[in-house]
Amino acid sequence: MANEKIERVRQILQGKGLDVILFFSSENLLYLSGYTGGEGILGIAEDEVWLFVDFRYFEIAQEEARDCEVRLLKKGLKEVREFLRERNFKKIGLEAKAITLFEFEQLHDPAFDFMPLSKELEALRVKKTPEEIRLIKKAVEVAENAFKEILKVVKPGIREIEIAIELEYQIKRKGSESLPFQVIVLSGERTSLPHGVPSEKVIKEGELLLFDFGARIGGYASDETRTVFLGEVEPELKRIYEIVRKAQQNALKVIKAGLSFKEVDEAARKLIEDAGYGNFFGHGTGHGVGLAVHEYPSLSPDSEGELEEGMVITVEPGIYLPQKGGVRIEDLILVKKDGVEILTKLDHHIQI
Repeated sequence: MANEKIERVRQILQGKGLDVILFFSSENLLYLSGYTGGEGILGIAEDEVWLFVDFRYFEIAQEEARDCEVRLLKKGLKEVREFLRERNFKKIGLEAKAITLFEFEQLHDPAFDFMPLSKELEALRVKKTPEEIRLIKKAVEVAENAFKEILKVVKPGIREIEIAIELEYQIKRKGSESLPFQVIVLSGERTSLPHGVPSEKVIKEGELLLFDFGARIGGYASDETRTVFLGEVEPELKRIYEIVRKAQQNALKVIKAGLSFKEVDEAARKLIEDAGYGNFFGHGTGHGVGLAVHEYPSLSPDSEGELEEGMVITVEPGIYLPQKGGVRIEDLILVKKDGVEILTKLDHHIQI
């Protein structure tokens, strides 16, 4: 499998007329070599592959990295620059979204012709193999089992941060290797913050609770959001909940291989706009999930591209009313030739 992945990189190499492509993200280091250390640089050329790591990661890289030569860095990126110069490489592709300006300055050499690569590399991981899908499904199962434990203890009088800490603990206790992102637990008017941070706020009867959470298995992430009713909530919040639910169902009904990213977003967004809440839905309808919790594609009004069979994406419309409250429902789905397989299994309507 690793050889096949590297060969796909070499097709990009040849198509762009490059001598070597350098990867910097932990996700691509894992995907292309099996190395889990996170920090390092992977170089793929026509006939050779190298993984550069410093002393802290050298032993584990030697144990884990497949189909590549592991090289010990003693002088940082300047040493990589010298290595490339010795190989007489001129045209060098860079994983543009993962290299910092500082790192680029250390690599820079007048003899090199750098080419930033983004979409070309994003496409490498977009279609999931059966094994990748199995790992994502397991991550979903772990996260949902943890969430079910949390629902047993949620009650008025508990702080958001207490619930978040317990949820994170349960996710790890159930088997997650790490947290793919910081758990979001928001209540009341704070649910209008799409990516708010759990606070000292005490939750109250009659409020909405918003949970955004996931797990990681074999490097692969899950991502799911549920909006929970703590008792009876006011009519407008019930109304926007139903609008979001229907918007998500609209999107799920149309999704299949070949549909444009824009069309998925439009299927959810139009219903929200027609209900008069378009100005309160300010993010895309979904995104890809895999080794990174946010990866290609993005499902938004200006996204370019089409769904492919084997993509794993979120569908997560929302409405956020400042100082009042917000609703988001997020499911993880597998794109099929003629529809979807919904990977997340929790009920949508949850009332405590």
